[in-house]
Amino acid sequence: MRCWLIVLVLLPGPALAEWYRDARDMMGTRVSVELWADSAEQGNAAINDAMAAMAEVNRLMNPWDEASELSAVNRSAASKPVPLSAWVYDVVHSALEYSRLSGGAFDISFASAGQYYDYRAGVAPNASQLAAAIPSIDYRSLLLDSEKRSLAFRRDGVRVDLGGIAKGFAVDRAIDAVQSHGVESAVISAGGDSRILGNLGDRPRTIGIRHPRKAGEFAVMIPLEDTAISTSGDYERFFIADDGRRVHHILDPATGKSAGFVQSASILAPLAVDSDALSTTVFVLGVDAGLAMVNRLPEIEAIVIDDAGRLHFSAGLLRESP
Repeated sequence: MRCWLIVLVLLPGPALAEWYRDARDMMGTRVSVELWADSAEQGNAAINDAMAAMAEVNRLMNPWDEASELSAVNRSAASKPVPLSAWVYDVVHSALEYSRLSGGAFDISFASAGQYYDYRAGVAPNASQLAAAIPSIDYRSLLLDSEKRSLAFRRDGVRVDLGGIAKGFAVDRAIDAVQSHGVESAVISAGGDSRILGNLGDRPRTIGIRHPRKAGEFAVMIPLEDTAISTSGDYERFFIADDGRRVHHILDPATGKSAGFVQSASILAPLAVDSDALSTTVFVLGVDAGLAMVNRLPEIEAIVIDDAGRLHFSAGLLRESP
């Protein structure tokens, strides 16, 4: 009788699919990537490329970095046209479209006055600084040449800042990066701008809109998939002036002062570049004019919290409510 010794050799199998996450400080805020991947190799490669895309946006468009392309524009565009890279051109082009759509409520030349604010130090421009800056806040002073892909300013004193649209653009580029790795479910955020790719497998992802006056609480919870959401709020960067006014970073281009009609404005859109720009725009316009504009735009919805803390919804969200 023969006895056979059978030895089973267990070879390592493929890693199980799971969620992979990373978060870093960038663009003056916290950026994060969360995605579902089939392996650690796929997940880590997708996250690294997403972070690299957002870092490139920051390198090009950081107004406080003297080596950035945007700083070069602010230094030289009043004296000669400045050539733009493809990404900076695309962002400026989108910004000017929203300026025209909103009649100037969205205007990247707000920085002509914005440069005089220091929210950490509690400093606002004085009357003479504002008076000198206001004439330079005018998107029509920005000459974008589509053939030469260059930007020039019509006058001295103009300064631009892409803070109201660049983070959304960065989120979209990061989504492109993870999709190039075959990722179908992800959430990428940069401060108040997020884009949800896919869902949680069997249900949408629930996203909370921060309560403007109650830290750690949400004013609204909404289920989302394949959607971008951006919130502009007066609680992000602000200080309280001696007279009790809240001085925050969302400036009304008409006055160079903090817009005062609402506490927060949230926009739902297919792309984060659009939700980012429109959340700032609606904040400046206020409830009535802001929602009227949103209701004319396809695939765009809004949730606005007014200066008394009341919630307002765009027409599409009201129709979908049970």
